[in-house]
Amino acid sequence: MIYEYALKTERQNFYNITGKVMESVTKSGIAEGAVLVFCPHTTAGITINENADPDVVRDMLLGLDKAYPDRAEFRHMEGNSSAHLKASAVGSSQYVIVQSGRPVLGTWQGIYFCEFDGPRNRKFYVKVL
Repeated sequence: MIYEYALKTERQNFYNITGKVMESVTKSGIAEGAVLVFCPHTTAGITINENADPDVVRDMLLGLDKAYPDRAEFRHMEGNSSAHLKASAVGSSQYVIVQSGRPVLGTWQGIYFCEFDGPRNRKFYVKVL
């Protein structure tokens, strides 16, 4: 089963989508299997990381900005080459095991939609296998 979700982003940020992924697994009725979360955008991605301390997201964004800064020599006419680089580094999908009808995540883990070029109207897909 494939579920599509819309997401309106305001700016570069990580948006916690763990609840939507859990909702998809519940709707599917699957008890054992896997779930794939996919982002179809070239300046956004999907990651799994800590969801307890909001400073982790802040620090990750800061680190990505330092690793992939805007540069005057970039030639892409939209001016968002650093967003493309960040999206490629993070990746466009995550695959999670499903056990007892729930995604298997660590105590502090959450699934995030990573916006590197907002504001945008985005979507992401959840495929329950």
